[in-house]
Amino acid sequence: MAGVRTLQRGGSRFYINPDDGAIKVPGVTSVVGMLPKNYLTFWAAKESAEAAVTNWDIVSQLCQRDPAGAIDYLKNAHMRKSKAASDLGSAAHDLFERQARGETINLRHVHADVKPHVRWFDEFLQEIQPEFLHLEETVWSDEHQYAGSFDAIAKVDGETVVLDWKTSRSVYDSVALQLSAYRYANRIIKAADGESVDVPELAGGAVLHVRPEGWSFVPVECGPKVFEVFKSLREVFTWERDGKKGVVGRPIASGGEQETGTQRRAA
Repeated sequence: MAGVRTLQRGGSRFYINPDDGAIKVPGVTSVVGMLPKNYLTFWAAKESAEAAVTNWDIVSQLCQRDPAGAIDYLKNAHMRKSKAASDLGSAAHDLFERQARGETINLRHVHADVKPHVRWFDEFLQEIQPEFLHLEETVWSDEHQYAGSFDAIAKVDGETVVLDWKTSRSVYDSVALQLSAYRYANRIIKAADGESVDVPELAGGAVLHVRPEGWSFVPVECGPKVFEVFKSLREVFTWERDGKKGVVGRPIASGGEQETGTQRRAA
């Protein structure tokens, strides 16, 4: 985006304030990422197991020729699936933005996996008739020090709402935190020229959930109570990045015959 640059650091995305180029704040999705995700452990294990069973002929041969390669192939199974879903979502989002801006998409030039999403988004536009006020812009919170990129702010049935496009299998409850962060940010930094404008007063939020088999328009509660949880996660983000450093000091007394990690490695 022309208005706000981003950078990746330590697995998190940071936004750079275009006003001075010095202030860097974490992205909304990185903050929401502080939520515990225990289910991902089981999902990753399942993907590895399925990869082993489905491709056993390949895996068994690889085990004989390159055991380390076989381990890498299986342990990264979940990452390959996640990347494929992410790539599809990115392609669909790009097309959704073009459609929302009034562009007609020629399906002959669209990948087969994304064609249904384009058709359903067009049906959503015709059925719901949203009036788009902002598309693919960045919000910035001076008060709570975060930023993020939303899909759309639009008028729907006379109410101004923040919208998010989702192509994932389900609409997860964490999206409420994401939308609340957009809703209660201080300003929008426009991509075209970096100009800041106030975030309009929003009545709420919603997700357009687009899957190959159809679409649904889902209201999402993203009011003050939800935003309080997001702000707590913002504090957790600071703790994980910087706050926990040095909180455990050096022993002031010890006894016995404890072996240090360095001694164990030397042995």
